[in-house]
Amino acid sequence: MLQRLARGEASVSELAKPHDMALPSLMEHLKKLEAAGLITSKKQGRIRTCELTSNAFLPAKDWLSEQSAIWEARLDHLDVYITNLMKERDN
Repeated sequence: MLQRLARGEASVSELAKPHDMALPSLMEHLKKLEAAGLITSKKQGRIRTCELTSNAFLPAKDWLSEQSAIWEARLDHLDVYITNLMKERDN
C-alpha cells in the first residue's frame, strides 16, 4: 500500500483491489499506518482517500544512513586487518 501511495493519493477501494483482505481488516491496517504518521486520510462524501505523509520515511532514511556509515567503517577496519594478515603471511 505504501508503494502504491508513493505514486500519489488513492481511495481505500483502490488500495484494497490488489489485496485479498476483508475491508475491515484493510481499514485497521490503514489506521495503524496513519497512527504511525506514515499516511493521512480524508473523507469526502462516501470516499476516503489516503496519501503518504510528506517525509514519512525520513526517520528510516536517517537510520539507514547511520547504519551505512557504521558498516562502512567496520568494513574498512576488516580490510585493514585482512591486508595486514596477508602482509604477515607473505613475510
